[in-house]
This record gives sequence, C-alpha cells and structure tokens, in this order.
Amino acid sequence: MAAAAAVRGRRFKWSLELAAAPGGRPRGAAEGRGPLGFAERQLGEGGVHESDKILMEKRCWDVALAPLKQIPMNLFIMYMAGNTISIFPAMMVCMMGWRPLQALMSLSATLKALESSSRRALQGLVFLVGNGLGLALALYKCQAMGLLPTRPSDWLAFVTPPQRMEFTGGGLIL
Repeated sequence: MAAAAAVRGRRFKWSLELAAAPGGRPRGAAEGRGPLGFAERQLGEGGVHESDKILMEKRCWDVALAPLKQIPMNLFIMYMAGNTISIFPAMMVCMMGWRPLQALMSLSATLKALESSSRRALQGLVFLVGNGLGLALALYKCQAMGLLPTRPSDWLAFVTPPQRMEFTGGGLIL
C-alpha cells in the first residue's frame, strides 16, 4: 500500500496529467510550455522552400524517367505474347506503339510540367529517348511478327517471295 502511494506521488519526467489544476493549467506542465506538439520556434523560411524545390525536382525526374521504366515491362510482354498473328499480340503491339505516340503528341504539356526544374533540357531529352525506345520496341515487334513490309516481294507484285528450304514442327524436320 505504501509502495503504490509512493509511485503515485513520484512524477516522471515524461508524464503529464491532463486534469486541470486550480490555475487552469494541467498538473505537471511547466510554466510557459504550450500544448503537446507545440514548438515556440518557427520553421525557417529557407527550409520549407528548399524541401519544395527538392520535391519538385524529384517529381520532374519521375515524369522524365516514366517511359524508360516501362521498357522492361514491355520486353516481358513482348516475350510472353509470342510472334504469332492473333488478337492478343496484335493488341499488345498496338498499345506498345500507341502509348509512346500519345506521349509524344502531348510533348508540349509534358515540357510545361518540367519548367519548374533546373535541368529541364536533360529531363526533356530523357523523356524523348524513353518514348523513342518504346516506339522502336513496338516497330521491332511488328517486324518480328511479319507485319512490316521489309522484303521487295512485299512491295512489288512481280517479285516472288523467298521459298523456304525446310519447315520444322515440334523439333522434327518435315
């Protein structure tokens, strides 16, 4: 009983009783101390503006690097879709070609978003290169599927297409 009274009577450095004392302040609160979480010093003006600049720079780099971050995903989708001409690979090729074209058509809006950065020329160049690589991947996939006219027989009616020397199926020469 005496030990419990001693513990109740002892005040910890971190304890604060919120029951109001006769003076209107909580018991245990030091004079001049504000509410919990209150700091009397004000944040410096430079610290806030500096953190805003850093956040804007990061945001601009995120916008510039977004097309490059899509390339590994596009490579995986290209591998999984295969080279046959069917609805799924055709839709994948269309989307892989349309997204970079759409981004390049809205290039002025993207460059306007990059104006707040100190390295807007480099970020704009990275954005262009990323979309160019995405478009090149789509064209490569079209060529691998046989959708691009790359042989003379594709353009001229009097040129015969090349004859295949052998056909394989299931690992067997037919």
